[in-house]
Amino acid sequence: MFEPRDAPYPELKKTHTMAHKGRPWTDYKPPPAAPVWAAIEGLGRYYILLAALELDVFDTLQRIGPSTVEEVSEALEAPVDHVRSLLDGVVALDLLDQYRDVYELNDTAKRYLVSDGPATMADLIAVAPGPHVNWTRLAETVKNGRPAEPIEDDPAAFYVPLVEGTFTTMFRCATRADLKIRYSAIRAPRILDLGAGGAPWAIAMLNGCPDGTAVINDLPGVITVAERKIDEHGVSGRCELRPGDFHTLEIEPSAYDIVVLGHICRTEGADGARHLIARAFEALRPGGRLVLADYFTDIERKFNPHAVIMGTTMMASTQKGFTFTHAQFSEWLRDAGFTAIRLIEPIGFQQSFVATKPAVPRSVRL
Repeated sequence: MFEPRDAPYPELKKTHTMAHKGRPWTDYKPPPAAPVWAAIEGLGRYYILLAALELDVFDTLQRIGPSTVEEVSEALEAPVDHVRSLLDGVVALDLLDQYRDVYELNDTAKRYLVSDGPATMADLIAVAPGPHVNWTRLAETVKNGRPAEPIEDDPAAFYVPLVEGTFTTMFRCATRADLKIRYSAIRAPRILDLGAGGAPWAIAMLNGCPDGTAVINDLPGVITVAERKIDEHGVSGRCELRPGDFHTLEIEPSAYDIVVLGHICRTEGADGARHLIARAFEALRPGGRLVLADYFTDIERKFNPHAVIMGTTMMASTQKGFTFTHAQFSEWLRDAGFTAIRLIEPIGFQQSFVATKPAVPRSVRL
């Protein structure tokens, strides 16, 4: 029996086709293996970066400047050959520069990977994927519909380092959002920040609104991060900390000018997200605005890989978490009664829906 042969080369020359050579139909240009290798190497690439951070490679190079591998090895107190292999790996990730055996920080490392960088992600990288063990048991999670070690079992243990690691990025996003939505134009807004983490949105809004006040909510074991951050930013006197579950927390109706749902809807599943949106609508004064920040997938769930992979990350480590499409959130916002719905992107990869509670109740609108 004739068995189809794989092509002899990864990519056949154009002159090596049936039209030119009369070769059998089995002689074709196969797809490249690059996507498979990219997936295989993904694990190694992540752990190369993680090891470099754990060893303080980036902070060390910031301190000692461009250096040979011997100088870096001495500073790290590690064997030269092992340090060279790690440094070369980081160079291959485009996260360091190397010229004539001298290693130095590139612009990406200076901005995102040194601990005091202006947009540092150094503390985020270790915790962003969730518990690492859950990735090794992903197939089991898909089959059983439950993660091996859901973060809900000990939320504070996971969320405290996560919200600390994400604060810098979220604070930049919230600060720049004022250019899009002009919350600083509100004279003395009352702000409700549900599931606030380190409260980057509330802090940014209070910085822009000197007469504003905020109610900040998160779980009892997590809200201590917000307590520390509002003190660091000098706004603690204008904040009320209200610990508790954001689904059951007591919230005054029609009392707030701004409600923030910052990267919490995707942890709650579709029903939970809709419930939070409804709670936000009820809490807002007529004319008040909801800011809903998250990672949103496109309608076909394939043109925004960052959001799609974030959805898989949520599935891997939470009991109900997934990402949802822009269309789904738009529908949920309209169903809750919101109008003037728009999407903003204050910084790259950080999108937020902004929606308004109508000044005229829906029941009396034409």
